[in-house]
Amino acid sequence: MKAVVCQNAELSVRELPDPVPQAGQVLLKVLRCGICGSDLHMRHHCDHMGALMARTGYHHFPTASQPLVMGHEFCGEVLEQGAGTARKLKTGTRVCAMPVMRKGSEIDMIGLSSRSPGAYAERIVVDESMLMPIPNGLPSDQAALTEPMAVALHAVNRSQATRKDVAIVVGCGPVGLAVVAMLKARGVATVVASDFSPKRRELARLCGADVVINPAENSPFEHPERYGFLDGLSGLLELGMGTREKLGKLPLPWWQVWRLAEKLGLQPKRPIIFECVGVPGMLQRLIDGAPLLSRIMVVGYCMEPDRIEPAMSNNKEIDLRFCMGYSPLEYRDALHLMAEGKVKCAHLVTGTVGLGGVASAFDALRDPERHAKILIDPASLAQQP
Repeated sequence: MKAVVCQNAELSVRELPDPVPQAGQVLLKVLRCGICGSDLHMRHHCDHMGALMARTGYHHFPTASQPLVMGHEFCGEVLEQGAGTARKLKTGTRVCAMPVMRKGSEIDMIGLSSRSPGAYAERIVVDESMLMPIPNGLPSDQAALTEPMAVALHAVNRSQATRKDVAIVVGCGPVGLAVVAMLKARGVATVVASDFSPKRRELARLCGADVVINPAENSPFEHPERYGFLDGLSGLLELGMGTREKLGKLPLPWWQVWRLAEKLGLQPKRPIIFECVGVPGMLQRLIDGAPLLSRIMVVGYCMEPDRIEPAMSNNKEIDLRFCMGYSPLEYRDALHLMAEGKVKCAHLVTGTVGLGGVASAFDALRDPERHAKILIDPASLAQQP
């Protein structure tokens, strides 16, 4: 079969042996595969990423010199089922699959392991237990977005965003756009999206953003009083002292009324900020600009050491939460949210190439004015997205 191999930062189409499903595995014909931002990083920073993964307990990340077939955002068609499979899905069924695979007592991440090739290929082997049939005739272009949409759903779940919250998404690349779409699917009433790129701001609007901001002209944190946020430490001090004074005028013990108010969720308003850029310095800029009591969800994957000033987060009582990946349930839920039309995500796909066009797609993704998400269709002959 044909596959795109990355080795020493070079991408090339090669003929590889046809994969054979082993016990509990299923062979898929790849219908679509997304090019992920982590794939772009891995091409040139494979050894660095591998060292980071090893420090977190994953020891099968490839080295730059090893031939690697990337691709962990995919959908496919069932071709063949190995021994011991339940065979609940008929040949020809379109499916998505979580990109993880058992290797004895260990688990590999498909497309991020030299032992488990990904979907930059005509065919791929996956574990049957990770298969999920594509419901409601969802087009393959959108089904291939299940993995990044699951990442976004996990970030939104970790944020504990509610309908009444104001969410601010900083950075409208594929991950930020997916977060915007998932926030609106959650029913969050006010979603603010910020990006320097006019193209990506327009995509954010199409994904459901209520307010779109160019940070070169305006800060997403200007006029905090517009949303009822506290304006500086003086506002927090006034809230505390003023509340005590008002409750002291009631015919009940003020502390009991205060505790009751907290149990009822009557807390100061604060935004939930999604950092979806992942470059050094961004986190500190958000800490500096964010209103008091903000919750910052770090979704962007910064590959370099960074510095923050913890005392500023102390002064503002800022929550910092980091996230990565998703659960099998979140993967399933993301797929069904798309299939049920509850998530606006079709606009993320801005181009498609065949295997021979993957290198040009990597180059095209450097320009945010041209593309957001490019898909690979192994059956296509397209050389340019």
